[in-house]
Amino acid sequence: MSLAVVGVSHHTAPVEVRERMVFGPSEAANALVTLRQEAEVEEAVLLSTCNRTEVYLFPNRDDRPIRSWETLLQRKAGQLDRRLSDYLFERRGDRVIRHLFQVSAGLDSMVTGEAEIQGQVRDAYERATTLPVDPPMAGPVLNRLFQMALSVGGQVRSETAIGEGRASVASVAVELARKIFGSLGGKRVVILGAGQTGELIVQALSREGVKGVMVVNRTYERAVELARQVHGHAMEMDRLAEALRSADIVLSSTAAPHPVLTRPVFEDAFPRGIHRPLLVIDIALPRDVAPDLGDESEVFLYNVDDLRKIVDEQVQLREGSVPEADRIIRAQSDEFRAWYASLEVVPVIRRMRGRANEVRHAELERLLRGMDHLTEGDRVRVEEFSRRLVNKLLHDPTVRLRKGMDRGGGADLVDAVRFLYGLEEGELPPLDGDG
Repeated sequence: MSLAVVGVSHHTAPVEVRERMVFGPSEAANALVTLRQEAEVEEAVLLSTCNRTEVYLFPNRDDRPIRSWETLLQRKAGQLDRRLSDYLFERRGDRVIRHLFQVSAGLDSMVTGEAEIQGQVRDAYERATTLPVDPPMAGPVLNRLFQMALSVGGQVRSETAIGEGRASVASVAVELARKIFGSLGGKRVVILGAGQTGELIVQALSREGVKGVMVVNRTYERAVELARQVHGHAMEMDRLAEALRSADIVLSSTAAPHPVLTRPVFEDAFPRGIHRPLLVIDIALPRDVAPDLGDESEVFLYNVDDLRKIVDEQVQLREGSVPEADRIIRAQSDEFRAWYASLEVVPVIRRMRGRANEVRHAELERLLRGMDHLTEGDRVRVEEFSRRLVNKLLHDPTVRLRKGMDRGGGADLVDAVRFLYGLEEGELPPLDGDG
């Protein structure tokens, strides 16, 4: 199976490396087009979140797609303190199926069972299917793979307890604030960013009974809309320093490509220095908050990687659901493999039957050349006999070949048929979704 996935994740790279490889929606679209142009990639889907940036490739027969993707990643990351390869992971073949299904189900997330990742997988898939390129970046194989991955994610969440408890990144951030301050009632909270994560933060704060939140966002109308959910207030981004002056807690999750809470903004907010505790939780990638602000004695700065201890506590309830989730993933992986195998067996069967009929026609023509005394009706009956004979001889091999594929052991059978009938791989038509 010529599937491959290559990238970085929270398992292989720290936040300061991952943030340099985050692709926004337009960047991801451009990267896919570049892969098509530079490496003639047939199918590709690029998934980029705060915890992972990985590309799924099909086919990957000569590794050109992988090399081209690594070049794009290096270009995006710039100069690193170590080789890019030190941070990369790679899966091939069957392991790609299992990996994507685990990602979509939330089993590979920093927060086991998180729900946000399924939406991010859907966005990545839809981006690949809607790019104005021909053929589509998500062709027959990746189209099927991602559709099944989204289905698996939904099945795992509906049939297991993997999503129980508060364990999204947003809710864990609010839990950290509660552990530090105790009750959050009366605390002044500033939220930077009004996107999906900002909305999850607002929901988590609402469960804690927090009112009067200040939402700061580049798009003021969106800030107003989000602030209304907790009876809060909205501010434009250029008034960030003003919002900070009264804040006890800052929760940041913008999609900005560079820090928005910088040293100059901080000094504008606190020109004489800060003399009270300020908790800053930066869950954006790339990071929203300049790392050196954590050097301030009264500033307690946390990023996504710092949330791991709380995450470990939050996911204990979910760990018991992992075996059942794995069972679902294994079953669906087997189903995808059977479907994939059918793509290969259909043209093999077609070519096998074609080769048998070529022999039948040649032998029939040789036989009839020496039997001029036969009537036209006799010739028709002889030809019909030859056709039925070939069909009967091929019936059992065809049925057994299909059953072998369904049971997941068809690759060797296909190779055997190719050998017996002298069929080379190059003779077969390209995978076109047959079967």
